[in-house]
Amino acid sequence: MSRLYLIPSPIGNLADITYRAVKVLESVELVLAEDTRTSGILLKHYNINKPVTPYHQHNEHKVLQHLVQQLQSGKQMALLTDAGTPGVSDPGFLLVRECIREGVPVECLPGATAFVPALVNSGIPMNRFAFEGFLPPKKGRHTLLTQLSTEERCMVFYESPHRLVKTLEDFIQYLGPDRQCCVSRELTKMFEENKRGTLREVCDYFNEKGVKGEIVIIVEGFTGK
Repeated sequence: MSRLYLIPSPIGNLADITYRAVKVLESVELVLAEDTRTSGILLKHYNINKPVTPYHQHNEHKVLQHLVQQLQSGKQMALLTDAGTPGVSDPGFLLVRECIREGVPVECLPGATAFVPALVNSGIPMNRFAFEGFLPPKKGRHTLLTQLSTEERCMVFYESPHRLVKTLEDFIQYLGPDRQCCVSRELTKMFEENKRGTLREVCDYFNEKGVKGEIVIIVEGFTGK
């Protein structure tokens, strides 16, 4: 029976994939990969030999209907993004929406996603939080940051290492220098780091030290101060 499986992939440590995810990858007929090289390392590590085809933000519109037609014909596929759960700041939404429209079963497995461990180990109250993903690099950035300046929930952001300091500087400008934050980088990897403190302290730290690795930023919500 046709089915699209969304498979969370490890965010660093290859051991952080579920047993069920491995079994599903062994059973499907085709693996869709955001980056075939990255997914190839994971598949090789678990001795999974399946056809792999690219599916990423640059081709997802072009290949969408073809993939749905294959699924409708009875094929089973798995979607893997580079790290974490497909659709969470990664390709996946368009394919899921089209499958639902066309009556193709979709199943998302539970598993790795970067913001959950970053939230939990931040030490910032997280009973309510707002996931913002990547900030717009230019257009809409000022408007969004202005709106977020009074957001009372804890906020979660993804960022690339070369833009981290600039983003922290923007947070200082719009949210104030004294908001508590935590920058988590290289989660689950050998050089994992969680730097906690005020926005000013953390910004100064990374401005001096430099930045490498995948980044999650947790920022305290507005408290009225």
